[in-house]
Amino acid sequence: MIKTRIHQNFLVLVLSAGGLLFSAESVLAEPAEWSVARQWNEELLHAIRRDQARPTVHARNLYHVSAAMWDAWASFSPAANTVQHHESMRSNKIYAARKEAISFAAYRLLSWRFAESPGAAPSQSSFDARMHELGYDPNFTSTVGDTPAALGNRIAETYILFGLEDNSNEENNFANQFYEPVNEPLIPTLPGNPDITFPNRWQPLALEFFIGQGGIRLGEYPEFLSPEWGRVKPFALSEADLAIYQRDGNDYWVYHDPGPPPKLGGDGDASYKAGFEQVVLWSGLLDPSDGVMLDISPASNGDNTLGTNDGHGYSQNPATGLPYTPEIVPAGDYYRVLAEFWADGPDSETPPGHWFTIANYVSDHPATVKRLEGQGPLVGDLEWDVKLYLALGGTMHDVAISAWGVKGWYDYIRPVSAIRHMCDNGQSSDPTAPSFHPQGIGLHAGSIEVITTHTAAPGEKHFHLQGEAGQHIGKIAVYAWRGPDYVEDPATDTAGVGWILCEDWWPYQRPSFVTPPFAGYVSGHSAYSRAAAVILSRFTGDEFFPGGLGVFHAEKNEFLVFEEGPSVSINLQWATYYDAADETSLSRIYGGIHPTADDIPGRFMGAAIAQDAFEMSLSYFGSGIERRSRHLPKRRVIWRP
Repeated sequence: MIKTRIHQNFLVLVLSAGGLLFSAESVLAEPAEWSVARQWNEELLHAIRRDQARPTVHARNLYHVSAAMWDAWASFSPAANTVQHHESMRSNKIYAARKEAISFAAYRLLSWRFAESPGAAPSQSSFDARMHELGYDPNFTSTVGDTPAALGNRIAETYILFGLEDNSNEENNFANQFYEPVNEPLIPTLPGNPDITFPNRWQPLALEFFIGQGGIRLGEYPEFLSPEWGRVKPFALSEADLAIYQRDGNDYWVYHDPGPPPKLGGDGDASYKAGFEQVVLWSGLLDPSDGVMLDISPASNGDNTLGTNDGHGYSQNPATGLPYTPEIVPAGDYYRVLAEFWADGPDSETPPGHWFTIANYVSDHPATVKRLEGQGPLVGDLEWDVKLYLALGGTMHDVAISAWGVKGWYDYIRPVSAIRHMCDNGQSSDPTAPSFHPQGIGLHAGSIEVITTHTAAPGEKHFHLQGEAGQHIGKIAVYAWRGPDYVEDPATDTAGVGWILCEDWWPYQRPSFVTPPFAGYVSGHSAYSRAAAVILSRFTGDEFFPGGLGVFHAEKNEFLVFEEGPSVSINLQWATYYDAADETSLSRIYGGIHPTADDIPGRFMGAAIAQDAFEMSLSYFGSGIERRSRHLPKRRVIWRP
């Protein structure tokens, strides 16, 4: 049986009784009114899905392509400012000229950026087809002359050259230049973590083969992704945000430094233990048959203070004036869907690309009124899109630079390494009890326990864990998701939750992935998501989703990929962009990817980065807003003073 993924291939919108839903189709349902910028953004997202899952690299691609399209649009505006390519153009047919210049700029840059991608052939074929569909000749490569096509080619050339000197090391496929891990690899298919030396530092994994989130088999586990990314040229980050640190004679550039994470056996020892213990405890909640039911609607969920999970929902939908309708579902299903939906975005456009799909969802929503910051005149779809993409793309790029600068410098451990290491040590709760070690894991009755002769006796909860000769007596047992060894056929099997040896603990991930190939602190998901929520709130002038509700549908027994489920159909729901962002952060704990110590600083970083990036975007937009016309291709441009 081949299991299909409900969010596979392309993201489209479907009308339902509850409003617009994220859903999926095997063929892209493309509205005729999509702007040319939206069409090329979709091409970029598809190309990312066919590439390796590299969130830093693709945040950069999203920014550069968005900025190139902006520069093509702004070249025909006396009020707007360009980002990298500074040229002014005139045309009697401004809409058509912009459309053509944007297309050539995007086509050339995309063709360059994805030429070496694992999905290069289908991506290039799609780029070519898009050009032909738009009526342009992809073989026109001249940069000479005053035609929109030549302008677009010049803009692409500017960004190609800029990308070769922006410190990303694009010329060498973004390879690391000096970073080296300090720990020997963890072999997750073997028990425990016997070879770790530095339990506060990142540890690579050794697998038979590694399959990235894009489904691409890479042959071996990749190196730490982008630990030196803090040196990449940003969009709006400033020297005031920057600290430069040295290790082993090499400089690490860190923007928005949140300070060090908690350390086992050092500052924050208790927080270290509590955070990774929480990951284990939440792993034990991934059981839809445990009888726990939960209202996941905005009636009970959301409205958190920044940096907390203190919200209890909303009394009413501000768009309708009516209470939100509760949705009661098995808690274990909700947590599993969260972990997978927010893991990488629909079909691996990576977290920054995922927020572009959400931005496009918002733009397509019939309740969206396209006024910049919710004020002033209506603007056309093309202007809306190029401005939204510049603001969001620049922000995602700055988040990548900041978050991965922090990751590279602090080089922090992931849960699978920390949890197994602490459990190998023993328990740290009771010095008078068996298996005590000051750097062991804390005990929690019913969730994290020491295996004793009593608990391993016939009929007792740890009987199946004692080993053939009782060799596991004294080890740590955890009540958690049982892992991929319990899933023979993902289309029909569920691993379930139960007592396992902690040395065999596994994140809620497939065995060919396990955990992302870079340090945990800070959470990129938390930083990306909070930043995107700020941008969408400020750009639209409203922190609420259009109509007061954003929804994603996960079909019963169709959505989950590496095990069966969910057991019922579920609609993830968010009142505000901030609610969606906070849910993203929590999903990483359920997925076994981050502790809270990674999450909360990421939220604060994302919020600060986005405010600066949005103000920078406004400086490029200038003072002019082009009024919307019913006949956009023939519109007369009216400038607002």
